[in-house]
Amino acid sequence: MAQHFAKITEINPEINLSWEESLFLTFDIDWACDEVLANTIELVQQKDICATWFITHDTPLLNELRKNPKFELGIHPNFNFLLNGDSRNGATAEEILDRLLTIVPEAKTIRSHSMTQSSNLLQLFVKKGLTHDCNHFIPEQAQISLKPWHLWNGLIKIPYFWEDDVACIYDTNTSIQLLTQRDGLKVFDFHPIHVFLNTEDLARYETTREIHHNPQDLIKYRCGGQGTMTALETLLTLI
Repeated sequence: MAQHFAKITEINPEINLSWEESLFLTFDIDWACDEVLANTIELVQQKDICATWFITHDTPLLNELRKNPKFELGIHPNFNFLLNGDSRNGATAEEILDRLLTIVPEAKTIRSHSMTQSSNLLQLFVKKGLTHDCNHFIPEQAQISLKPWHLWNGLIKIPYFWEDDVACIYDTNTSIQLLTQRDGLKVFDFHPIHVFLNTEDLARYETTREIHHNPQDLIKYRCGGQGTMTALETLLTLI
């Protein structure tokens, strides 16, 4: 069973001990407002554990994240607009990356919004100094033991097996407790908005979209039963 949490950049495919006995907690902040993001940060900081945060935008809370030596910041670029012929987020993939790296120049890890990747993008990631790519999602329901690997260009691929919104749409999910006991690489992906809402069904997320930046109203729609927040709390108490 995994004994501690570690950061994504600590993973070395050639050293099994760098990942076999660890859990990896990651967050895609997905443009969450500060109050929603702060809620998740507080939950994690209370447990004094390692986590990797994939950043989408500038916020004063980045300074708080940087103060914690157990946290690391990666980037979470959104290429979707560009793929649809819309340059509002950048006229090229390189421009999109450069904008985020201006906000998080220390980033070494990347997970694209919607997990967008291609051979050209993978080359660009290396060009920009990124070392660990988290764009392969293989759901835990596939029962596949995961491990990291090197790509041709030296980039380290980090597959992950659990994501909060995906757990909401599967009919069956393995308990968090049992997932931590599986063999192989164990990377979890949470989103602050789903933590705040304790999302258990994506309908809860979709019907509240208009108030996602109004936490005073949004909290009224938080699930009172088992959901994303309770899953995170369970994970945080297992170590």
